[in-house]
Amino acid sequence: MKRELIIVIDFGGQYNQLVARRVRECNVYCEIYSYKTDISKIKEMNPKGIILTGGPNSCYEEGAPSYSTELFKLGIPVLGLCYGAQLMMYELGGAVSKAPVREYGKIEVNVNTSSPLFKKIPESTICWMSHNDYISKIAPGFEVVATTAECPVAAAQNLEKKLFAIQFHPEVLHTIKGKEILSNYVYNVCGCSGDWTMDSFVDYQINAIREKVGGGKVLLALSGGVDSSVAAVLLSKAIGKQLTCVFVDHGLLRKNEGDEVEAVFGPKGQYDLNFVRVNAAERYYGKLSGVADPEAKRKIIGEEFIRIFEEEAKKIGTVDFLVQGTIYPDVVESGLGGESAVIKSHHNVGGLPEHVDFKEIIEPLRDLFKDEVRRVGLELGIPEYLVYRQPFPGPGLGVRIVGEVTAEKVRIVQDADAIYREEIDKAVKAWREGAFAAEYEDADKDVSEKNAKHSDNEYPSWMPNQYFAALTNMRSVGVMGDERTYDYAVALRAVKTIDFMTAESAQIPWQVLQTVMNRIINEVKGVNRVFYDLTSKPPGTIELE
Repeated sequence: MKRELIIVIDFGGQYNQLVARRVRECNVYCEIYSYKTDISKIKEMNPKGIILTGGPNSCYEEGAPSYSTELFKLGIPVLGLCYGAQLMMYELGGAVSKAPVREYGKIEVNVNTSSPLFKKIPESTICWMSHNDYISKIAPGFEVVATTAECPVAAAQNLEKKLFAIQFHPEVLHTIKGKEILSNYVYNVCGCSGDWTMDSFVDYQINAIREKVGGGKVLLALSGGVDSSVAAVLLSKAIGKQLTCVFVDHGLLRKNEGDEVEAVFGPKGQYDLNFVRVNAAERYYGKLSGVADPEAKRKIIGEEFIRIFEEEAKKIGTVDFLVQGTIYPDVVESGLGGESAVIKSHHNVGGLPEHVDFKEIIEPLRDLFKDEVRRVGLELGIPEYLVYRQPFPGPGLGVRIVGEVTAEKVRIVQDADAIYREEIDKAVKAWREGAFAAEYEDADKDVSEKNAKHSDNEYPSWMPNQYFAALTNMRSVGVMGDERTYDYAVALRAVKTIDFMTAESAQIPWQVLQTVMNRIINEVKGVNRVFYDLTSKPPGTIELE
């Protein structure tokens, strides 16, 4: 697929994926490469622009990540961010030193609006700083175009050579005009036209899949999650009945989720594909009986999936292609792109049955970030409730139930989770209609904006990125209807996050939580306490177990 390209060269920064995502939000395609990537490869790709990321090192220390100064002589616009900015100055004859005052957090920055980077940006704006070092002397040919009270070089530029250095992080949401600054870079500096759109991606992929598959048979493991669902619909549009989707319902899904998946993809659904549902709940409960260790549960759930998938593959016979819902963060986090540590293995099926005879793997979504996958889903006409479904772990409720997994515990957490999600939806709806403050009198008036109405695509500031109910292994004494109870405690989890690598507990209005608690205790048999998990990530994880 021919497209304009911006390259992100990663120096180990925590926001490397975020930089690429922000560029793509400007409708310009962007990929991440390690600073160890040879410059000859960079030249071959012929990018419209290059962005150097932040990183944890000091560029003047021995062994610090660096790059050939030839990069700055290619005539390709280069934008350095934080460490990338310092490295650019250092390599081109400037100076970088330990900052007398470390800047961290939201900082007021004064910008020169004549710079192409800061076109239509207010002269004073809030940006996100995170640095111990600072540019103490700009390189020859550069001019300062932004400052703060403590940072004499918040941004510098060499217009003749199309080199730009920014000390702050425009890619994070805390930088108020960050998206506009990056848009100025890709359009005003790099001259991009913005040809990266999801409708063109869909058209290209459908044609590419048809050409590759020909008359072959294709097999896909459908989990019901966003990635595999979008991959399934994309393949069905391309090759129809040549595709077989195997949906393993391990009994650890959210309430009614198995039926919802079948309603969309099954025989009565809207897609022309072969759908095989395997109801394996009892099989899984038997395998998990007596197992309390979370890692052991994960391995059993994954191993059993592979065994079931093998059994179904044998029934189908010869398979020419296997489809996986691998997305771009999987590629980056596996060490195949960027400089970040290897977080997980590349293939997200969890292991492939060795006996299945297929020519190759098809990964139609491997170039996309999660938000782009969702946009493709909407472009393909997938129902919104599937496209915007909450993230869900591969082992399902197996890692949202502390201790042994039983059918009774699954029933409890399914019911509690359904209530939790229903009440969050009701609260958001009330907020959009301007009735939030009236319905939830104890809500924070700053975020409820009493009587204000909002559009259907807006969310209140407290809205979490991910939220769910989990079942602790704790049982305690309670009193219900004048009788003593000895039942389980449910934990409610809700986090706000940008990249899912770090997260903070969401400040859901107290009255909403009170309503959830009352409904769970009154409607879910076996529960007499409800907790709200305030733990951030780190030290915790987003999931409970």
